[in-house]
This record gives sequence, structure tokens and C-alpha cells, in this order.
Amino acid sequence: AHHIRAHILIIEARFYEDISDLLAEGAVAECERRGITYERIVVPGALEIPQVLGAAAAAREAGRTTFDGAVALGCVIRGETAHYDIVCNNANHWLMDIAVRNEVPVGNAILTVDTHAQAVARAEGGIKGKGGDAVRACVRLIETKRAFWGAPA
Repeated sequence: AHHIRAHILIIEARFYEDISDLLAEGAVAECERRGITYERIVVPGALEIPQVLGAAAAAREAGRTTFDGAVALGCVIRGETAHYDIVCNNANHWLMDIAVRNEVPVGNAILTVDTHAQAVARAEGGIKGKGGDAVRACVRLIETKRAFWGAPA
């Protein structure tokens, strides 16, 4: 993998700790493989992720923090969450809304699945799992944004 100068926020919803660990393992491995610096912010569940991204975007706008992109890690399991549709729809809608309005490249690995087994299947595999995928998506978006502005990648 080519190296890219970038600093990203990894926002982790820890509601399902085992799934979160698998996603984070893949995300961190991909960051390290590419020479990307990162900071990890832990929240209880998926609905908190967009709120953290919004706060981070406001802090960036105010010059209080610098980051080039963000990665959202989490899991919502239909059978275990009475308000599954509300959580999924709101987490994903507001994540994208904040990303687009604030021009924050975001890799989304908030898993929305029917069963715990499906979540594990998507999250595992380290660098090849969804955590690694989310970092790769974020990097591609950072590179694209820089290309528009003519900034060096």
C-alpha cells in the first residue's frame, strides 16, 4: 500500500465489544500499513457516532483540531434492538449529513445485520474485514478531496 500523509479519527461504538474489537483491529492495521496517524474515540452506541463527528467537525472548523477524515465503527443487530430501524437510519443518515456538509471524508463500518454471526463474519479478517475497508474508503475520499484542491496527497 502506498503511504499517505493523513490523520484520521476512528470513532468506535462499543455496544458489542467483540465486534468492535474486530473492526478496530482491521482499521488500525490498515492505518499502520499506510503510515496514517489516528486517534480513537469510544462511544457507547451507533447513535453517538454522528454526534462525535459533528463535534469534531466544529472543533476542526474552529482550528482546535486537525484531522483529514474519519472512520465509523459499530454494529446494530436487528434481533437484539427493538428500535433497529431508528438506530440504523439515524446513525447512517446523520453520519452522511455531517460528512457532506462539513466536507469530512468518512469511511463507514457501522454494520447493520440480522444476527451476531453475520456481524462477526463481516468484522473478522483483520485488515481484510470491514474495519480495513472503512479506512481504505476514507483514504480514497481524502485523496479525491485533495485532487479537487490540487493539494499533494
